[in-house]
Amino acid sequence: MHKKVTVVGAGNVGANCALRIAGKELADVALVDVVEGVPQGKGLDLLQSGPVEGYDVMVTGSNDYEPTANSDIVVITAGFPRKPGMSRDDLLMANYEIVKASTEQSVKYSPNAILILVTNPLDAMCWTAFQVSKFSRNRVIGMAGILDTARYRTFLAMELGVSVESIQALVLGGHGDTMVPLVRLTTVSGIPVTELIDKARLDAIVQRTRDGGAEIVKHLKTGSAYYAPSAAAVEMVESILKDKKKVLPCAAHLEGEYGYNGLFVGVPVKLGAMGIEKVYEVQLTAGEKAMLDKSAAAVKELVDTIKQKTGA
Repeated sequence: MHKKVTVVGAGNVGANCALRIAGKELADVALVDVVEGVPQGKGLDLLQSGPVEGYDVMVTGSNDYEPTANSDIVVITAGFPRKPGMSRDDLLMANYEIVKASTEQSVKYSPNAILILVTNPLDAMCWTAFQVSKFSRNRVIGMAGILDTARYRTFLAMELGVSVESIQALVLGGHGDTMVPLVRLTTVSGIPVTELIDKARLDAIVQRTRDGGAEIVKHLKTGSAYYAPSAAAVEMVESILKDKKKVLPCAAHLEGEYGYNGLFVGVPVKLGAMGIEKVYEVQLTAGEKAMLDKSAAAVKELVDTIKQKTGA
């Protein structure tokens, strides 16, 4: 009996999520999008890759949610992408409406699913899905920290000329310009990175990590990143479906942890069959906590804007 994953949004991120889920034979995939023909065409194309790639899963595409019924996980990628010069916050109200509608429909057909949010501004969209779904906090999770950490690890590996697999790192906070890469806890196979790279270079790498999404938007001009974001979302899907219990940085609804209440903030969590099975509270220095407070305040500002404009 195959597991089933719905991917909402058949654009670049959604289609690549579907491709990676099928390629790893994690689950059957239901691709949904409002644009007529796009999910159907991409679904068929992905299905026809199976004989060549050697995967045996069903991939379907539709414009309505009926075929998504009884999904184990719903990955919501639908939304407007960032354009050059556009902040994640500019996307706020436009994507609020999309995520609200997507969540309502997904929950109607898959009341027992776990929701993974990818749409930006990420942390505020998680809050939206959490409010709309009425799910418990372990079942609404945001993909951001894995992507931010991957970017950070990539830049460190490039700097040192070592394998990315040798670099252990953690990025906390909101998915945006205020994210908090924890340099103090970054190691290269156990060696503190501060012993290998001087402070000025580390500061530059941290800044490049924060600008990671914007750097790609600038190159592409007509869209935003999708290979790494889809890879990050699928790592979450895999950890949940296989009950791997990986500890990964994800946006979680905090209820007192780190001193925050009712906000989604990127923190390390254990992902297993139940979704978020544990939230880890890292002991932070005063400086790190101040940066995380700034990041949480930026998230709160977006949530307050939504509340104000919708009366939520």
